Amino acid sequence: ITLDHMERYVPQINPATYTVLTTLFLTIEAFFMAWFIVYGLTANKFSRVLLKELLLSLVASIFLGCGTLFLFYGSESTYE
Repeated sequence: ITLDHMERYVPQINPATYTVLTTLFLTIEAFFMAWFIVYGLTANKFSRVLLKELLLSLVASIFLGCGTLFLFYGSESTYE
């Protein structure tokens, strides 16, 4: 296979949007993290619901992971 027969690689997500996606995901994560902390501090032990705490922490960790991933992607693309 020669280079003439190969197709050019085009990423599915434009590298120029990495900083926007990083900011968006980390802002959403900060909202859910703050909600989780406020819920943990204001609810007494009788009114807490374990499922709500688990869902809040799961959503926050997913957005934190996505935001961190795009942060790493964006820092890599600046050195090229």
